[in-house]
Amino acid sequence: MTVFKAGTAYFLWVFAAGFTLGVLRELWLAPWLGARAAELAEMPVMWLVIVLSARWAVGRFALSATVPTRVAIGIVAVGWILLAEITLVLGLRGLTLMEYLAGRDPLTGGLYAASLTLMLVMPWLLGRVGR
Repeated sequence: MTVFKAGTAYFLWVFAAGFTLGVLRELWLAPWLGARAAELAEMPVMWLVIVLSARWAVGRFALSATVPTRVAIGIVAVGWILLAEITLVLGLRGLTLMEYLAGRDPLTGGLYAASLTLMLVMPWLLGRVGR
């Protein structure tokens, strides 16, 4: 149950930051720089948020550094992110999953997938670095 709580807390921090940055990106940065450049500018900030959120969640819930525990935290968090993405983004835009994926920019879409992978493995990576 602690792994689920830690993964959910990790998700909530990343989601809150992503939602806030996404609103700022769409309303302010994208009209000024363009959609692709705005997303690229947001990525490093989100990567930092992922690292700090994973570090906080692992430390706050005092979880062991075992691979299954740390990977499970990432799986829970990424599972929540994907669920939120599918329900909120697709629901608000009225798109099917295939329409959404087809409309993604190849570069930023690939970096988004890399961000999800980073989010998945970050709790484990922090355990490896801490040794």
